[in-house]
Amino acid sequence: MQGFDVSAILLNPQLAGMLVDGFWVTLIIAVGSWILAMSLGILLLVIRLMPGRIAERAVRVYVSYHSNVPTLVQLMIWYFGIFSLLPSAFQNWLSEHYAEATFAIIGLGLCQAAYFSEDLRSGLRSVVAGQEEAARALGHSYIGTMRYVLLPQAFSNALPALVNHTVSLFKNSTLALAIGAAELTHAVKEVENQSFRTFEAFLIATVVYLACSLILMGIGAWLGQRAKAVGAR
Repeated sequence: MQGFDVSAILLNPQLAGMLVDGFWVTLIIAVGSWILAMSLGILLLVIRLMPGRIAERAVRVYVSYHSNVPTLVQLMIWYFGIFSLLPSAFQNWLSEHYAEATFAIIGLGLCQAAYFSEDLRSGLRSVVAGQEEAARALGHSYIGTMRYVLLPQAFSNALPALVNHTVSLFKNSTLALAIGAAELTHAVKEVENQSFRTFEAFLIATVVYLACSLILMGIGAWLGQRAKAVGAR
């Protein structure tokens, strides 16, 4: 029976290299899906605020779908469903260029965009009434009013919720394991299979995920303090 020994993994170049590679894939998935989610979340918010009920209802349907269908199911649909509908040549190209990570970014990003858009909408509701009219009176267009006046305040108001959902997005990157992405959890399982040190392998993963989540929350707290300092001026 093996005794507890984390160094047996960390000091093994092959096993440690597998964990490092998995961590980098996790970061790529998390950062890529966050950029997609935030960009699309802002776009959904702008569309929802435009005149016309059709656009607003379309955004509501989008948000409702991604809020009520489990993220894992959405990833499965993208990878095992939509991927299979693509032309064969494109499928082969994607298969040679990290298709699993690509569809993980798409699936997680589109899902998280629904939450980000709702966070920003709540933040926008907290903006003092009359600022949009004042900005338009000063000559700003609709886009200019959103960009320079309303959205910065909406971001500040929604920051706690955005940080929480960012942490959730980072943790949900583990779901990419289900479609074969070689992220950290996938690497941990490979390390476990080769070293037979289950507890040590998952303990390392736990520490890494905890450290990254705390760093994200720390950055969020710092940004919150900065926003308060700017608002107090």
